[in-house]
Amino acid sequence: MTADPRAIESLLAFWAGGGVETCYLETPIDRMAAASRVRPGPDSAAAVALSVEKAPIGVKNAQGSNDEARKIAAEAPDLAGLAASIARFDGCPLKSAGARQAVFARGAPDAPVMIIGEAPGAEEDVQGAPFVGRAGKLLDRMIAAAELEGRVFITNTVFWRPPGNRTPTLAEQQACAPFLERAIALVRPRLLLLVGGAAAKSVLGRGEGILSIRGRWFEWRSADGAIELPALPTLHPAFLLRQPGAKKKAWEDLLTLVERLDRPERPA
Repeated sequence: MTADPRAIESLLAFWAGGGVETCYLETPIDRMAAASRVRPGPDSAAAVALSVEKAPIGVKNAQGSNDEARKIAAEAPDLAGLAASIARFDGCPLKSAGARQAVFARGAPDAPVMIIGEAPGAEEDVQGAPFVGRAGKLLDRMIAAAELEGRVFITNTVFWRPPGNRTPTLAEQQACAPFLERAIALVRPRLLLLVGGAAAKSVLGRGEGILSIRGRWFEWRSADGAIELPALPTLHPAFLLRQPGAKKKAWEDLLTLVERLDRPERPA
C-alpha cells in the first residue's frame, strides 16, 4: 500500500514544529567503530580541497551574498525602500526556486512588537504578505485577544516561499538576515516575538528545539552590536492548528509578552 504523501508531509511538519531535526534508523549503527576503520590516505588533503571546489555555488558564495545584502539593506532609507531592495535582491536561492514574488511584511511601521516567523507559505506567496493563510488567521485572532492590534509588525526570516513549504535552510536565512536586521532598525520595536523553531534558532543562534525554549526571554543583538532587544520564542500557529492542545502554552507566552510590554517603566 502506497503512503499518502500529504499524510507524510503533515507528520514531518508536526515533528519539525516540535523541534525534532534528526531521523534514526530502525537498526543501530556503531558509527564510532565505522570511523575507526577509515584511515586517512596520502590524498586526503587533495580530496578535501576537491570537495570544497565542488561545493554548491550557493555555499561558496554565501558570504559574498551576505555582504551584498548588508550593503543593500543599509542603503534602504525606510520600509518601502527596504521592501523594494528585497524584491531586487538575487542572493537568496529561494527567489529562483519557484516563488511568485517577495513577501516582506505587514503591520504598524512603528510597532512596539515585531513578530518574526520562518517563511511565506502558499497563500502568502499569492497575496504578497506574511501570515495570511490559516496559520495567519489564527495568529491574528491571538493578537486581537491579547489586545495587540495595531501594535505589531509581522515578517519572516526569509522572504520567498521555500518549495513545498519546507523549512528554510540556515544558509537561506543567513542570506536574508541583513534585511531582517534593517527592518528591526527601521521599526525600532521594543520586543521581538519569534514564532516557531526555525525562526527562534535563526534569530537567536541557538540549537534547542522550540518546546524547550518557548516562553523564555533571550537577548537578541544585531550583527554590529548597535541594537539589543528582548526576544521571546513561542509556538508557530501552524503547529497549533495540528496540535490544538498546545494553544494554552502559546497563549501563556503571549500573555508573558504583553505583561512585559505594558509593564510601567522605572523612573530614571
